Amino acid sequence: MHSSRKLVIYAALLGNTLIAITKFVAAWITSSSAMFSEGIHSLVDTGNQILLLYGLKRSKLPANERFPFGHGKEIYFWSFVVAIMIFAVGAGVSIYEGIHRLYSPGPITNIIVNYVVLGLAIIFEGAAWFFALREFQYSKGEWGYFEAVHRGKDPSMFVVLFEDSAALLGLVVALAANIIAQTTGLYFFDGIASIIIGLILATTAAWLAYETKGLLIGERANIHVIEGIKELAASFPQIDHLNEILTMHMGPDFILVNISVDFVDPVSGDEIERVVAELDREIKKKFPLVKRIFVEAEARY
Repeated sequence: MHSSRKLVIYAALLGNTLIAITKFVAAWITSSSAMFSEGIHSLVDTGNQILLLYGLKRSKLPANERFPFGHGKEIYFWSFVVAIMIFAVGAGVSIYEGIHRLYSPGPITNIIVNYVVLGLAIIFEGAAWFFALREFQYSKGEWGYFEAVHRGKDPSMFVVLFEDSAALLGLVVALAANIIAQTTGLYFFDGIASIIIGLILATTAAWLAYETKGLLIGERANIHVIEGIKELAASFPQIDHLNEILTMHMGPDFILVNISVDFVDPVSGDEIERVVAELDREIKKKFPLVKRIFVEAEARY
């Protein structure tokens, strides 16, 4: 799974780097505001993929005295930074450029260059989007798309898919603006397209920030994991009552579990140790993402 995540990001990184260079060259030749905004968009996406790769690398660092549960949440932090980058740099620059273009619209020269670049970018971006979508479909399992994004604990998968989806939508907007500007001679549509691209980026960034915020703060495991742990605990006759289960994702592949149980009376200390060890083993066997389990023996409440 980790290698699949990296492959998706590397594919997006390579594609966005080449597309960004091409778009900036086309923007310089044609003086197109929408094309310049698309160049900024691809440049920001390139930087975002680098941040995601850095976050994945950091998240794999082993636990130490300062971070006893490891560095798994690094990927959540850097995914949140990606959302900020998209909003502040991508959306901000695009909207600013569009407003500036509205105040001083000018002709788009050598517009055929824009058509060639946008056509190629749609093909390349579409290929990257298809690759990201295929990996996302594999990772989401039986969940629906929106459910998988909301319940998923690995933001690196849906961040790339969001970026590629926004990129494709932005390319379509830029292409439509060029066609309208050429056929009508109303070049302010180029500025409007730049603003629309900025709004697309702002919406994408807001959604990403919302989805990664919970993971960054400390989101619980998915309900099927919690219910499965409850069933396992209830299967032990020595446990009279399950008081509480607290879970937290310390990373995409690391769930922390804290269980409070009331043991039957009377029960010996040796028996409690045996039950706790067996419960720990059974939970980790059924749910491999559960890495650490703490069991508290407390009176029923």
